[in-house]
Amino acid sequence: MEELKKIKTVIDKQAPESLRESILVIDANTGQNGLQQAKVFSESVNLTCVALTKLDGSAKGAIIIAIAKDMKLPVKLVGVGEKMEDLKSFNPDDFIEALFS
Repeated sequence: MEELKKIKTVIDKQAPESLRESILVIDANTGQNGLQQAKVFSESVNLTCVALTKLDGSAKGAIIIAIAKDMKLPVKLVGVGEKMEDLKSFNPDDFIEALFS
C-alpha cells in the first residue's frame, strides 16, 4: 500500500489537473474479504469506482453490492471474459437478474 501511495503522490505532483480515476478491481470469486480490501485501498488512494471481473465463471459477485453500498462507490465495469471486448459497462438490472438466476 505504501508503494501505491507513492505512485499517487507522484501523479498528483506531475499532473494535478489531469482527469483520472482510481478503480478498485474485485474478482467475482472474492467473498467478504473484498469489503476489507476496498477499505484498505480506499485509505491509500481516493477510489472513484469499482469494477468486477470473472463474472463468466460460476461466481455471482454479490460482494460488489456490499462494497458499493458501504463505500458509496459506483460500479462502473464488469468483466465477463478474458478479452478487452469482454469488459462491459455495468448494468444493474442485468446484474440483479443474473444474481438470482
